[in-house]
Amino acid sequence: MSVASASQSGVTANRPDGPAEPRKDRLITRDVALVMLATFFFMTSNMVITPVIAGYGESMGATGALMGVIAGAMSFVSLFCRPIAGNLSDLVSKRLLVAAGTVLYIVAGVMYCLADSTGMLVVARMVNGLGFACGTVCLATWVSLLLPIRHMGAGMGLYGIVNALAIAVGPALGIRLQAAVGYQWTFIASLTLNVCAFVTVLLVKNGGRPARKPVAAEQSLRHRLRLRNLVEPRAIPLAAVFMMFAIPYFANQSFLVDYISARHLRISSDLFFVFYAAALLALRLTLRDLFDSKGFRFWLVVCSFAMLASLAFLTFMTNDWYLLGAGIAMAASYGLMSSVTQAQAVVIAGRERSGLANGTYYMGIDLGMALGPVLAGVLYGHLPIAWFYPLFMLALPVSWLIYLSFHRLIHPSNE
Repeated sequence: MSVASASQSGVTANRPDGPAEPRKDRLITRDVALVMLATFFFMTSNMVITPVIAGYGESMGATGALMGVIAGAMSFVSLFCRPIAGNLSDLVSKRLLVAAGTVLYIVAGVMYCLADSTGMLVVARMVNGLGFACGTVCLATWVSLLLPIRHMGAGMGLYGIVNALAIAVGPALGIRLQAAVGYQWTFIASLTLNVCAFVTVLLVKNGGRPARKPVAAEQSLRHRLRLRNLVEPRAIPLAAVFMMFAIPYFANQSFLVDYISARHLRISSDLFFVFYAAALLALRLTLRDLFDSKGFRFWLVVCSFAMLASLAFLTFMTNDWYLLGAGIAMAASYGLMSSVTQAQAVVIAGRERSGLANGTYYMGIDLGMALGPVLAGVLYGHLPIAWFYPLFMLALPVSWLIYLSFHRLIHPSNE
């Protein structure tokens, strides 16, 4: 996931002008439950498309490289739109921006169904990326505004689990649907889930009005769009380290189905995402105390070996047991590294710039989501399939090179 965890970057100190449930200091209120349900629909609908879109492009005659471009186009657009969407989220209501994101995805979904060329498919992915950026930025912020302060940690943790489930259920559902009813009905199913997200958003009573007054917000817009107010420079090396884990993860997410087909294996590819989700939930619950007691270097070592193990399982797989090993190892690598990196980004930047630190961290994810499928498409189309996963192992030495070059910046002096 994903994308998911996009989640905590939107936590801000701003609260809505009118409290959602002032008389009830409950963790789960009606509005919180509805926003989380909308998040599940929104994320699942996007993830349904991810593992099948490259194959859909291939069915239209796309080369391996173009398959990668089709798969990664959404993330490239999301990467550049996310900071702007984050600024807009402080200027307009959260309901408005999330609704705009769902509408944009509905437009993209219709384009998927009507696409008759790879060019139209790329345009649909770009529209999808714009909607994805708007939705993911605002949903987490909206939840944080609705949660009571004393339940913020538990509430955002639950929100993270909702994202993790969506990131697992979506790809598994997409693979199953494509195999059973074909691409068109898979797109229709994804479109239906997004319509459900749109309707759910409209049912939320507290629309998450911006705390800033419109005049002040407009006057500060130029200041807020400066580079230093869009990213946290001190978190850039950390985001680059994590990007090296995101690249093989999203390459696998986009091309696992095609890889298994190219090797003529009788394996249920959707099981990988089920195993990954189950392992990730178990690991986050059992290792939660270690996240605070062990340093970033410790987790980088553990997650690096786990990523190598996952890619090795995928390289040599011959049956579903290899997918089990790959899913567990991927959860222990990309899944854990995402939490550790996000926490370290906030430590580096300090609480006063934690939002920017989270935004910078998510830009690392977006780059990995974009570059992973593109690189996978190049490898898939130009090299023997046996080299597909071994070559992605090279991302790990690069991550260590970045870490060793910037370790003094990654580890603040007081750590």
